[in-house]
Formats: sequence, C-alpha cells, structure tokens
Amino acid sequence: MSIILHGYRYSVYSRIARMVLHAKGLTAEWAEIDPFGPLPDDHLALHPFGKVPALEHGDFAIYETGAICRYLDEAFDGPKLQPKGPIRRARMAQVIEVADNYGYDPLVRQVYTNAVFSPAKGYEVEHWRIHAGLDASRKVLAALDRLVAPNSAQNPTLGDLHLAGMIDAFASAREGAEVLAEYQVLSRWWAVMRENPSVLATRDGLLVMASSDSLS
Repeated sequence: MSIILHGYRYSVYSRIARMVLHAKGLTAEWAEIDPFGPLPDDHLALHPFGKVPALEHGDFAIYETGAICRYLDEAFDGPKLQPKGPIRRARMAQVIEVADNYGYDPLVRQVYTNAVFSPAKGYEVEHWRIHAGLDASRKVLAALDRLVAPNSAQNPTLGDLHLAGMIDAFASAREGAEVLAEYQVLSRWWAVMRENPSVLATRDGLLVMASSDSLS
C-alpha cells in the first residue's frame, strides 16, 4: 500500500513527518497543500481543521503530527523511534508536548517567521514579534535544556526529531542561534542533531536568509 503525505513544504510540522519517514527508510508520495490558501474539499475530508500534515496509507487516513509519527514508527519496520521503558517514553512525550504547547509560537511563528521567512519571501516583517519571541523563547529553551539528553541525538527518538524541526527553524535566524547558544546542554544536543541524515535530507523547505537588521 502506498503512503501519501499531504503537507506544505514550508511547514515545520510537515517536515517533522518527513523526517520520521526518512528515519524509518520509507518513501511517500508528496501532495502539496497550502493551508493559507483555498483548501480543496478532498483535503478538508482528510483534515477537517484544514491544517497539515495529513497522511494516507491505503484505506487508512490520519492527521495530527504526533499521531502520524507514532503510526509510522509502529506500523513499519526500521529503526524504533520510541524508547523502551515508561520513564524514557514519558520524557520523550514531555519534550514533544513542551515543543508543541510552548515552543512553536515563539520559536517558529514569531522568530523564524519574522526574522527569516518573511524577509526571504518579501512579506512584511513585524519586528516586535521577533523581540517577543526571543524573550519568550528563553523560558522554553531553559526547560528543554533540563529535559533533553545530549546523547539522545546519537539515536534519535520521535521527540528528538519533533524538536529538531523547531530548533532548526529558530536557529536559522541569527538572533535565534545567539539565544540558543546560551543553553549548553541543548546546544550540545543540537550540534549532533543538526547533522542527522533525516534532518539534512528534509532541509529543503527551510529558508535560511536571516536578515542582519531584522531587529531594527
């Protein structure tokens, strides 16, 4: 049965699903969906909230990135991306929840979008959002600095791949990279994780033109 991943090439969450596919050694057909434009009825049938990604595997369809990634890990052969034991699994789930609930908005929507994405695409930059995102990011990064184990990047879990998508976006902004460097454990983790084959293979959707005067 074929796998179809419906996503937006600039979406951090679509990239997370792509990283998991790559880590599992799986190939999927890509269906480009711009969640900011008019959405076709067939996508709304897959994802009633009109977001990305969504995945089809034969007759089975699923949306929400965390659910997609767990399905890919459990339904297919390949490296196991969820650790054994309740403590390690709980910590992995906690990293994902922290990234989703507290990290995505400051790291991606505020800093990456306004310091990197908008300048690269010629959109209006809201400078105050960069400042706000950098301020809010410190609490998130401090929490992750206590939760992430540097050696976990050697054998990444779903949590490492999930977090990598957000950290890569954040650190692609000069200001984000400078703030990230303040957190030693997280920085050591990222120094290894950024060279992971699944991270490298999916970097095509990440814009890296950070403006030198984005905080002006």
